Amino acid sequence: MELLTILHRDFVLSVECSRFGTVWDRARRNVGEERLYSTYTWTEGAEAVTRTDEDGRETQLANGGRGPAVFFEQTDYPVWVEFKGNVTNAEFGSMLRADSDNFTFRRRHRILSGFVNFRNDIGRSEIVISYVADGERRRFAFAFDVLSFKLDYHEHWRSIIEDIEAEYSMLSLDYMRRTFHGFAPDTEGERPDVVWWSIFEAHQKGFVRAVRNIIERPRQRLRGEDAFVRADKLRRIPAGIENELAEHRYEDAHLYRTDRHSHSNDTQENRFLKYALAEIGRKYDTLRERIEAQREKSLSDTMREDMAQTSRQLLMLRRNPFFRTVGRFKGFAQESLVMRNATGYGEVYRTWNLLRRAFSLNEGMYRLQTKDMATLYEIWCFIEVSHIVKERLGLADGDIDHRNRMEMNGLFTWELGRGEDSRILFRKDGVELAELVYNPKMSDEETGSMSIDNLVSPTVAQKPDIVLRLVKDDIQKGMRMTYLFDAKYRIASSVGGVDCPPDDAINQMHRYRDAIFYRANGEADLKKEVVGGYILFPGSGEPLDVQAASFYRSIGEVNIGAFPLRPRDERNRVLLTEFIGSLIGNNGQALIECSIPQKGLNYFIDGAGTDNDLAFVGYVRRPTANDSRRYVAYYESFVRNERPTLYYSGRRMRRDSDLRSVKFLFTNVPGNGYFRVKRIYSALRNELTEVDGDNDRSMRVCFELGDFVPLGDVKIDFDWVACGDDLHVPAEGMFITLKHVRRMYDEYVRLRQADVRV
Repeated sequence: MELLTILHRDFVLSVECSRFGTVWDRARRNVGEERLYSTYTWTEGAEAVTRTDEDGRETQLANGGRGPAVFFEQTDYPVWVEFKGNVTNAEFGSMLRADSDNFTFRRRHRILSGFVNFRNDIGRSEIVISYVADGERRRFAFAFDVLSFKLDYHEHWRSIIEDIEAEYSMLSLDYMRRTFHGFAPDTEGERPDVVWWSIFEAHQKGFVRAVRNIIERPRQRLRGEDAFVRADKLRRIPAGIENELAEHRYEDAHLYRTDRHSHSNDTQENRFLKYALAEIGRKYDTLRERIEAQREKSLSDTMREDMAQTSRQLLMLRRNPFFRTVGRFKGFAQESLVMRNATGYGEVYRTWNLLRRAFSLNEGMYRLQTKDMATLYEIWCFIEVSHIVKERLGLADGDIDHRNRMEMNGLFTWELGRGEDSRILFRKDGVELAELVYNPKMSDEETGSMSIDNLVSPTVAQKPDIVLRLVKDDIQKGMRMTYLFDAKYRIASSVGGVDCPPDDAINQMHRYRDAIFYRANGEADLKKEVVGGYILFPGSGEPLDVQAASFYRSIGEVNIGAFPLRPRDERNRVLLTEFIGSLIGNNGQALIECSIPQKGLNYFIDGAGTDNDLAFVGYVRRPTANDSRRYVAYYESFVRNERPTLYYSGRRMRRDSDLRSVKFLFTNVPGNGYFRVKRIYSALRNELTEVDGDNDRSMRVCFELGDFVPLGDVKIDFDWVACGDDLHVPAEGMFITLKHVRRMYDEYVRLRQADVRV
């Protein structure tokens, strides 16, 4: 489908797209048709520019005017340029080698063809055609907006940029992207190299032209100097030498001292010109070398030649003989009207001032490139989550410890630090409540360790975007519960008016939860770490419809799902805000009870339990004379309630037994309480270290025990099972409720107080 046609006096340019109808429908559904417009501009030579829609209707575009959008992200656009006349060479003028390599010039047919794809770069862009016709190098540039079909470029993109810049100045900038954005210079702030380069790139031709004009017609000043001449060379006779002239009137070789005025280039303005030209030339060469070194594989030949030519021009100007008679610049003693108003000097002075400034996020004439939209969205989601956590914790700015910082990447732009370098700590009265980490990376030295303390991934590297860890001291002192958020700048489909996240993104959260473990310092055992994982994606939909979607309902069922999150969508943002608020507001016990344990496992929860919690009835036999000291000590640990670590049972369980529901162990050993169960697993008897297994390879059900929970102060001095039916004690291997256990204990205490022998 042919979308755009440009009739130029030297060629006809056509832009096509086979799947434009699908892209347009997705953008119209997500953004709204009224927001799908672009501003088009082009250089001279174009006679007509026509945009054709999917129904074949043509729209004539005006230079500098708005029209329906043509170019969207992640879409291939074949481009054909059929030249007229005597064209001997043509090329696609892009700074990226990958884009230039996509085009081929067929000299025989005078056709330049290829395709463009802007990936995740949105914003302003250009199609630049450079060609040689009749021995003359010509250039045509056609500028337009590249839109997103997930977010509103004119509103959402601007909001994302402003939020990022408010939190991390200069972080949104990047270099060698396919699109650019308009910015205005600012007198305050930093001046990163990428801003310097971008501003000078727009002014370099005017700057070089201004310096040449000054050299050809410089501003000079008259300078007086002493001269010694013969009498016949005097044009006028000063009064001071009349007597000397009369005295030596017969001496033709006598020299008379007089004043002579000459024009000099050594002015304050020319000294500044020499200084500014040298500084700009050195800065340009330094950045050019860094760009060529870091972007050797991605830099196009056209861009490389343009940079080299500019460097040669600046070097030739610096070596011009004009500057040999110009002294060293020592600053301006007062304001110079020449620097402001004189031809050439004004251009140099304005360029110099612009290069000393930063930028503001207002539309302007200077082109700066930003990171791709997927990266910007990821950073913005991290900022949004941090704001929500701060809001729900009720903290002030002084309670937040921003340890996160930006780092220089391979070129001269900034990246947000990862792992420890991006940590945000939330504290209240000196007590740590939560921490937020951006994109924890794996250590280069040790594959299995992550940049978060005690978190490991023994198999392959795992890099979730956002890690939220909440401190829950009600479970254990310093206990942290980990939740993962992954920002995905993708939308899979729309069901019932609700955008859905990609399936592979949801599956990735399952992999994170299964691959990331906790390993305490000095311990070899691994423990599950991630409680839940959630996708953040730029979807839309009515909040009630979103809550009915499967990706949202799964959060309550398996603690994995997704939240739609886009700028200025407060209604759906509330869903994420309330969810994080519930994680912060609920205690650790409540959060764990809502989690699904691994098969055969139980999470350890502090507290004595409720009446309906189940306990497993265990039997620990009394030691005999033939038992080893190890088993005697094992039995006595139950009697003295010295926190034995293990109980095992060889009893065959009923088929309807569900060990996952067991939270406590109640034994027959004399005592006055029961034990919490931390974990249930199976093992061979001869593998158990707490008892003598010999060569017995029969299977045992093992209970890893936690704290002992006393029922009261009265110590029971006999085996519970020995009391038989008098206290309604069930047999070994049965499940009973804590209510039954407490009732047995209360019955025993009552009988003992009544002096009834049990």
